[in-house]
Amino acid sequence: MSVTLPASFLEKMKFLLDDEYDNFMSSYDEQRYYGLRVNELKVSHEQWLGLTPFQEHLEPILWTDNAFYYEEQDRPGKHPHYHAGMYYIQEPSAMVPVELLDVQPGQRVLDLCAAPGGKSTQIASKLQGQGIIVSNDIATERTKVLAKNIELAGVRNAVVMNEHPSQIATKFPQWFDRVLIDAPCSGEGMFRKNESMIEEWGNFSVDRCSSMQREILDDVAKMVAPGGQIVYSTCTFSPEENEEQIARFLTRQPDFTVVQVEDNWGWAHGKHQWVSSEVSEQLSQEQLHSIDGTIRLWPHRMKGEGHYVAVLKRDGIARDITETSLNSEINRHIMWRDIDNTVTKRDKHESKSIKNGYRDRPSNKEKDKKKQNLNYGKSLKAEATPDEIWNIFAQEQVAIVPELNYEAVCYGNRVYLQPEGMPSLAGLKVVRAGWYIGELKNGKFIPSHPLAMGIRQDEAIRSINFTSTDDLLQRYLKGETIFIQSDQLIIKDGAKQNGYVLICVDHCPVGFGKNVDGMIKNELPAGWRLI
Repeated sequence: MSVTLPASFLEKMKFLLDDEYDNFMSSYDEQRYYGLRVNELKVSHEQWLGLTPFQEHLEPILWTDNAFYYEEQDRPGKHPHYHAGMYYIQEPSAMVPVELLDVQPGQRVLDLCAAPGGKSTQIASKLQGQGIIVSNDIATERTKVLAKNIELAGVRNAVVMNEHPSQIATKFPQWFDRVLIDAPCSGEGMFRKNESMIEEWGNFSVDRCSSMQREILDDVAKMVAPGGQIVYSTCTFSPEENEEQIARFLTRQPDFTVVQVEDNWGWAHGKHQWVSSEVSEQLSQEQLHSIDGTIRLWPHRMKGEGHYVAVLKRDGIARDITETSLNSEINRHIMWRDIDNTVTKRDKHESKSIKNGYRDRPSNKEKDKKKQNLNYGKSLKAEATPDEIWNIFAQEQVAIVPELNYEAVCYGNRVYLQPEGMPSLAGLKVVRAGWYIGELKNGKFIPSHPLAMGIRQDEAIRSINFTSTDDLLQRYLKGETIFIQSDQLIIKDGAKQNGYVLICVDHCPVGFGKNVDGMIKNELPAGWRLI
């Protein structure tokens, strides 16, 4: 065997698997599978297949229509398409929970244990800019990676938090149409992928994890809207954290039922026989046997690591989302409101708590009078409102067409766009209050890197498109200044040549540059550069 497994784990698996045990053990002698999922906020999987040099090594992942197995030697994380957020590198089995979540554009979705962000970006791709995703993780350090991956994917409609589920429940009672719980667990299903999980297994005991999972499920039950759904998933084989956990949940939350999942693609059904007699006696026969409708992903049965997934639905009529559908006729706009600058700081960039309030804004007549005196491209007068400063920047640099109505929220000098309709976030630990678009400094708007990653090439006033093999693109990704010919710039009618330029690879953005007569000053943040 390539890994050494704990003796107690082996005894347990032999009991659970019986005549499948030998096949299960053989799976540890096989190489792990590598997967990537195309980000259809940026590019369709058909378009990407026509662009990628990895095409001949790709094999479709059967349970999703936009993901592929790839060969380890291809190293897609080094390719410029990765830096454009065209795809996310993700373990194949880990894509299953979001596929079963049945996300539809316009829904409100909570990804509760979201770091590092693979499932959140998968949810965002399915929302297609419609609706809201709240991505949360309780581990502060992990939220940094979570926020970066959401920004890399160009997600516009996400809020990122670092909060305990019970605190979120106080602000979002029965609010979410869909909730994903990728629960903290003993991690037995990841032993082949990550051998360090074997060493940590003793620290994350089944009893300890079961207790955390039970608390999380009860908090989430408070947040699910009538007719809404929860997908509960783990990467462990332990029945105590899987079938037993769901059975116990049904005893406490009788208005939830298990949605039956088909055993496709080598998936196996859960087993109600693995529920303890103590719990099974509290359930009806129908409830108990519904546990068989949950699924287990065994590494010896399919091409992926070990997972468990259960789909739970709350009784009631689901919220009508047709008013926010992709085809609806909405007067899309950005409404500006201000946040008190005296909020407690989480760090030099982010706020730890939020104080909601609206700025008294001048009348349209007063605004029009001010705008007559503005000199575009220069700092505005100190009394200019944030929306005036943004509008001048947008007129010269970007032309965003929102998929839905947004509220622009200022946290100090930082500006975020939130999908309209978000509850107050006051008192919650917020990492990103929405799509971070930039800062207000000395009467100017300074665009952020997430703004560049979230807009399309046709929304930029100035852009330049490189192929993935272009030397200038490589130099840009390394943080260098580049020099271009004027005919390489794509400029909207009437715009000046100098100003912010959206740098693209195969028409997907990788960041901003600032053009000064053919010299592109690099605006790519240090943490985003190619090493």
